[in-house]
Amino acid sequence: EGTAPTGVAGRVAIPHARSTAVSVPTLAFARLSRPVDFAGPDGPADLVFLIAVPADGGREHLKILSTLARALVRDEFVDTLRAAADPHAAVGAITAQLHGQPKRRRIAAVTACPTGVAHTYMAADALVRAAETRDDLDLRVEAQGATDTQHLDADFIRGADAVILAHDVAVRGAERFHGKPVVDVPVRRAINEPAQLIDAALNATTAATVTATAPSTTARIYRAVMTGVSYMVPFLVAGGLLLTLGTLAGGAEAWAEVSGGFSLNGAGATVDRTGWLVYIAAVLIVAGQAGMNLAASALSGYISFALAGRPGIAPGFIGGAVSVMAGAGVLGAVIAGVVAGVVAHWIKLIPARGVEPLKTTVISPVVSTLAVLVLMVGVVGRPLAAVSAAVQGWLGEMGATPALFLGALIGAMMCFDLGGPVNKIAYAFGAAGLSAGTQASYDIMAAVMVSGMVPPLALSLATLVRARVFTPAERAAGRTIWLPGLAFITEGAIPFAAADPARVVPPMMAGGATAAVTSMALGTGVTVPHGGVFVIFAFSPWWGVCVALAAGVVVGVVAVVVAKHATLGRRKVST
Repeated sequence: EGTAPTGVAGRVAIPHARSTAVSVPTLAFARLSRPVDFAGPDGPADLVFLIAVPADGGREHLKILSTLARALVRDEFVDTLRAAADPHAAVGAITAQLHGQPKRRRIAAVTACPTGVAHTYMAADALVRAAETRDDLDLRVEAQGATDTQHLDADFIRGADAVILAHDVAVRGAERFHGKPVVDVPVRRAINEPAQLIDAALNATTAATVTATAPSTTARIYRAVMTGVSYMVPFLVAGGLLLTLGTLAGGAEAWAEVSGGFSLNGAGATVDRTGWLVYIAAVLIVAGQAGMNLAASALSGYISFALAGRPGIAPGFIGGAVSVMAGAGVLGAVIAGVVAGVVAHWIKLIPARGVEPLKTTVISPVVSTLAVLVLMVGVVGRPLAAVSAAVQGWLGEMGATPALFLGALIGAMMCFDLGGPVNKIAYAFGAAGLSAGTQASYDIMAAVMVSGMVPPLALSLATLVRARVFTPAERAAGRTIWLPGLAFITEGAIPFAAADPARVVPPMMAGGATAAVTSMALGTGVTVPHGGVFVIFAFSPWWGVCVALAAGVVVGVVAVVVAKHATLGRRKVST
């Protein structure tokens, strides 16, 4: 103190000394109730750091001083010391500054699923919860769902150490992560194994990891098809609801009358009745038919887009339209989209610096479109049209027994993996078939939708009927999953199935199959691919879905309760 004052700005003092009496560099801290004058610029100090180092410890002396000086510049550190409730809190804050916080590694994550509703946000939440348990991690997730997407900040992506892509459809803006170590997995992995994915991403420290974790060709095509399905669904929803509203406005016979030649441009119409309701019905039905006809083009276009990016959109859409005109239907649209995307992607990879500006806007769309035309018109168009006609004919003439077997298969598939690949195949089969506009396709879609609602509703009711065979967490979940279940969001049942698959999945499959068989037996059809009971006016007859759903839920509840009770004596269940 005689050499120089040790008071510093902020009413802080740092008296320090070297002495032969000191063997280990030591720091003591005091917060004074009565401040002491250390000749600081702001008056007496109430925070005092006392540094003692060995006589030959100049380096340690300077290291402690410099570290403290940098820390004391930050107001939050000083405020933490003044607000510390006990010595342990103060020691913790000072130790963190002296020894440094562990470097927080950054992970950028994206989640996406075909419908953009349940899996997308469940995966995002699971990753966030897993990251919150670690102090060395800064993880941010971009959930590319049906609602507004909160995009990752570009600066955060640039500074990210690794990337997690958990998706069953193409990731929008995937080029942002070029050159980063990437862990690429199906979206369910993020729901079931978030901690393992984070560990894998933190271990992915080299660019070679991108190749090692890249999806296979089959997986890429599967994701591309799911991308096409996800973009096709809004066309089917809008078109189907417009057709339903038109039928409600003009009567059951309005569709047949309008389809005979009604035109929106003022040309001659075949409707032989007058009145605003008839006109409104005609407009709605024509617009609905237009939306349904565009569904195949959307499916093909976005399959191609998922494989090749922007250059694949035009050939994909054109290929889908050609498929419809050729009568090849949905299967033709899928093939057209895959071929257009593969060709467009191949062209994109060809090095041609001189014509690079023309590749995306001219060469790729034209060449890809020609390739699709040659394939559809000259090779597979007619065979696929024959297959499509045969399938539609078989479905239309299908007897009662085959229809019930088909319903049972669809219902079981919808409940097998609750939003996984098998579930999505069944859903895609039903949704894509709507573009055919036949009663058989409407019946199949109704079976798909009603069976998909069974698991969350059955499990929710089961937690009320026999609460003691479920864990507290399952009981809490049961109080919330019924409402999304009514909207045809199956994924609320996933935690139940993951915790006890042997005693949950088979009962749910039985309930789903029962609901689908009942729906098919009652001849229940629906013109839209999503919405659950909230689009009940799109079902015909509307009461058919109520009866089928009730039957499936009852079977599901009884089956899961019996399965749980059968093992109640062999395992401890929290009550």
